[in-house]
Amino acid sequence: MKDLHELNWEAIYESLNVKGYALVPGVLSQSECEHLLSFYDKPNLFRSTINMQRYRFGKGEYKYFSYPLPPLIQVMREEFYPPLTRVANQWMNQLSLDINFPETHQGMVTSCRLKNQVRPTPLLLRYEAGGFNTLHQDLYGEVYFPFQLMIALTQRGRDHEGGEFVLTEQVPRAQSKAEVIQPDQGDAVIFTTNFRPVKGIRGYYRARVKHGVSEIKSGVRYALGIIFHDAA
Repeated sequence: MKDLHELNWEAIYESLNVKGYALVPGVLSQSECEHLLSFYDKPNLFRSTINMQRYRFGKGEYKYFSYPLPPLIQVMREEFYPPLTRVANQWMNQLSLDINFPETHQGMVTSCRLKNQVRPTPLLLRYEAGGFNTLHQDLYGEVYFPFQLMIALTQRGRDHEGGEFVLTEQVPRAQSKAEVIQPDQGDAVIFTTNFRPVKGIRGYYRARVKHGVSEIKSGVRYALGIIFHDAA
């Protein structure tokens, strides 16, 4: 995994504040992506498997990891969390919400446990041709962190066609705005879990954000989701 101290965090913060997401290139190497892909056929690593079509979530499959998480995923969860708390707490302050996120990820996990949110939420997602993921949010309970990550494990144009990452933003009394993001293998997209603050004439208001995946035209697309809060 790339040393997170080498990332341009000021540019990441600016993108999160302006757009609600940030594209971070080359977080994982090709070999690390292939290592994570190899987990998909190891059922002992997962607590549950979800068929998207069965629940009308789309068409594809995803698997939630069990605790203990594989080391690389645990490290990503622990190391990405602290720098993101800076913006998370800033957002809560701008929206006058009485929420202050702990400085460490272990503190976040403890907050979840106090609300009986004890199931890990990092997951692997797999889509074949015709697959897609409907617009949604990954909240899972009363406690949730404002940001999460999606890491592309396969390469568009080589392993699959289509399957763009899609964000929609809904502001009050207006139509939704869509963003289409095309990460390469190993790139991460940091994006808001629920809403972001937008400054209006009377202060900040909440712009609600959902995410999904467009239809895969050919091949197979894999992705890793890193969600910092646990599920009830």
